[in-house]
Amino acid sequence: MVLMNNKKNVWNGRAKSFSYALGGLLTLFKDQPNARIHVVAAIMAIAMGLFLGISSVEWILICLCITLVISAEAFNSSLEYIADFVCAEKHHLIKKAKDVAAGAVLLTAIFSVVTGLFIFLPKLLLLFKNSL
Repeated sequence: MVLMNNKKNVWNGRAKSFSYALGGLLTLFKDQPNARIHVVAAIMAIAMGLFLGISSVEWILICLCITLVISAEAFNSSLEYIADFVCAEKHHLIKKAKDVAAGAVLLTAIFSVVTGLFIFLPKLLLLFKNSL
């Protein structure tokens, strides 16, 4: 009986962790305008992939890019929340930390745009060429 209760508690704990993670994502998209921009870009990339019929490997790359950018934005936002809590006034080291985290988001976004260009541009050019 004790073993069953422990298993039930483990699953309840995992369910709570999952709900906290979903709550964190909801907070990210509710509070952070850039996160919402990334979601719009992700939706556009998914729509473009569906329209152009990209391959399985290309889908993996698109999904990886979407995950990287949104994850980077989440880490950046987390750092900003903590930094603002710890030090409400402006501090040059807090600014550096926030700037570096924002730079990480920028790098993943640039990588994603370049990846999208490699995947979508040849297909779009071929589609345009064939429609002329």
